[in-house]
Amino acid sequence: MKKNVTTNALIHGNVTPGFEAVQTEFARNLTGRGELGGACTIYYCGEKVVDLWGGYRNPQKTLPWQEDTMVIVFSSTKGLAGLAMALAHSRGLFEYDAPIASYWPEFAQNGKGQITVRQLLAHEAGLSGINEPLPPEVLANPDALATILARATPAWKPGTHHGYHAFTLGWYESEIIRRTDPQHRTLGRFFRDELARPLSLEFYIGVPQEVDVERIATITEPPFLQKLLGMLRGMMLGALTPGSQTLRMVIPGIRSNLVFNTPTYWSVEIPSAGGIGQASSIARAYSVFATGGHELGIKAETLNELQAPAQPPFPGGWRDVNLHMDMAWALGFLKPFPGYHFGSSDAAYGAPGSGGSFGFADPASQVGYAYVTNKQWAGVLDDPREKALRDAFYRIIM
Repeated sequence: MKKNVTTNALIHGNVTPGFEAVQTEFARNLTGRGELGGACTIYYCGEKVVDLWGGYRNPQKTLPWQEDTMVIVFSSTKGLAGLAMALAHSRGLFEYDAPIASYWPEFAQNGKGQITVRQLLAHEAGLSGINEPLPPEVLANPDALATILARATPAWKPGTHHGYHAFTLGWYESEIIRRTDPQHRTLGRFFRDELARPLSLEFYIGVPQEVDVERIATITEPPFLQKLLGMLRGMMLGALTPGSQTLRMVIPGIRSNLVFNTPTYWSVEIPSAGGIGQASSIARAYSVFATGGHELGIKAETLNELQAPAQPPFPGGWRDVNLHMDMAWALGFLKPFPGYHFGSSDAAYGAPGSGGSFGFADPASQVGYAYVTNKQWAGVLDDPREKALRDAFYRIIM
């Protein structure tokens, strides 16, 4: 039997008896860790055992966070895009080890002919930078965007290093879907039709006009200096160096996440950073994959690929050349690696987002997990608010 949360007027939802410690930490986020508004949902063995939301959806603290509140989750979107790619792979639309150019011939320009889908999804393609303007009208035009992406030149020899493809990954994924899907859908449309609708998810990669945008929480952003101090030294230096690979990850002209508080960017597809939805939907999607993918007919071959431990590129190793820290990427997801762990084994896979959101699947323990917030944190991994919830949950089940 679910236990309704009534201990604090700002906290709502329910937890299954035995999981009250997660609720306690969620309350502490609002009372002692500076949370503005957020939500956390956790599925365990297919059952929703935690479903909490609270705080406010605007900085003025006049609009309470509601059960149906949505929020942009930035790079946590990569996880939902990765699930869409996995579903497409399971249905035979493409092979992970095939050259992208075999599906998209124009991609072969400028030395990209041998880059595989797997290398792209592991951030090894060297295509993390964009030199050309990408205004919303270009992002809304898949043909124009594909032309720009196809003529890009890798910044390093593909497969030898990995470097975070902060924005570009999702657009390349989308074009692979568009080239291989019999209906030629973009990734956002494919996700909507093949995952969101069958699983009753409210998560959008490109918010449709009929959605009430008043339900979308307003995000905040730390001051520039605080953001810099939250970075490791190498990433900080990169962020301060004009023309650096670190700065080239960002769409030209965008230097603040606050631009994504506008309907202009809500409506276009940014599959690496623009997803908007609810923690409950993110956790539900990961739970389906963590418990065997039966609702979507995911093949065991694809699930095995997702669960395989990450392999660092050679000779670059775990060091991400854009983030200047050790990371592990595989098939569009963050994976556990030496020095950083989440979930209960190396089979886990997910995606953190700028500001502190995080969602992941833990197949070893059959967990689907999601935390979202509208108050941006300055770090990269292990936001203290999110980690407190995750740690409390795993102390219960382990």
